[in-house]
Order: sequence, then C-alpha cells, then structure tokens
Amino acid sequence: MEQAQLDEYLARFQLTEVFAGGLREHLQPVAFQAGDWLCRQGDAADRMYLLLEGKLKITHMSATGKRLVLSFKHPFDLVGDIEYVRRTPLMNTVEAVTPVKAVSISYAALEQNGADNPALLRFLLETITMKFELKSHSMSFNLLYPVEVRLASYLLSMTPETPTLPVSDLVDAADLIGTSYRHLNRVLRQFSQDGLIERTNRTITIIDRAGLTERVGESIYE
Repeated sequence: MEQAQLDEYLARFQLTEVFAGGLREHLQPVAFQAGDWLCRQGDAADRMYLLLEGKLKITHMSATGKRLVLSFKHPFDLVGDIEYVRRTPLMNTVEAVTPVKAVSISYAALEQNGADNPALLRFLLETITMKFELKSHSMSFNLLYPVEVRLASYLLSMTPETPTLPVSDLVDAADLIGTSYRHLNRVLRQFSQDGLIERTNRTITIIDRAGLTERVGESIYE
C-alpha cells in the first residue's frame, strides 16, 4: 500500500487527526486472504488493527469446546482496541472472510506516542462504547424477535452487493442468530416457498429483497 493510498484511507474514515505526528509513522499496511487469522483467542495481544477493506468474522471458543460466532466486522472497525485498554490476552479469534486490507500499529507505539493524545483517547472511547452498544442491541434483537426475522436480517446484511451466499455459511448463521441448524433449515424452506429466496445444494440467492426487508423492519445484523 502506497503512502498516498494510506493517507486517503485515513482521510476517508476521518482518522488523519487521530493518527497524526509520531503515530502516523508506526502504521503498517497489512493484507490477509480469506481464511487467514488476524489473531487467535488466548494469544498475547501486542497490536491493534484498523480494518479498511473486506470482512472479518469474530468467534469465541467456550471452555467446553463449542465455537460461537459473535459478529462480523466491516470497514471501518478496530481489532485489539479493548485488549489494548484492558491489557488482556486476545478475547476472541478474528478471521478474514474475504480478502482484507488493514493497517496495524503496535501497543508499544500507541503507548509511547498516543498516551497523551486527546484525539486518540477520544477515538478509542467512542469506538469501544459503540461496540458495547451494538452488542446490547444484538442481544436484545435475539431475545425480542423470532428466528424468521433474525434470519431475514442476517441474509440481508450478508448480501449487500451480491444476492448470493454459500450454503456453507449457514452454520455460522445459526450461531450468530442463536438457533439450531435444523430450525434454520425449516425457516429457509418457508422462505423458499414464499418466493423470498432460491436454494440449491451450494448457494442461497435472494430473489425478493423487498419481501425480506418487510419482515425485518430496521433491525439489521452487522
């Protein structure tokens, strides 16, 4: 990534002031392919990532060995910010779902150059606060809405640019919306009968986006 392109990203996401001065020179462009891990749960945390392009999947492994999909991240977002503030090991595993462009900065550089930077501290506070708000919203959504609404919301949020997603994503979908894989398939069959989607052995295609949107309202998974 050229420096001019990095400057363009910082300007696009209104981060030029946040990462000014000594912080700017410590930003390191990085790229990941689909399936690559940015970090793994339990490992020592030593850097923060700024997601510029692509999609990430956040998962957590329970003490009993069950994996739970917590969320998906889209630009702009941060990875490692909470661990930096709390000085803890990585809480979750972060995996690239699509090709990803990001920049990283070490905690050491943040501490040395940003500890007294009001713009950075305000940025971290706003970002972490927003994460907790989104988490609260997601938990409320899963408790208050039936599986049909939650699944419609998931399908819409996972297909913003293309109407098709692979059937292999359904296990993650069941985890995220808090239902069983069997129940998920029953709802998908109903969606298909209602003319909202078309399902093959490999893909699910949205054929009536407006119809799905009517079932969801304004609550969309992100």
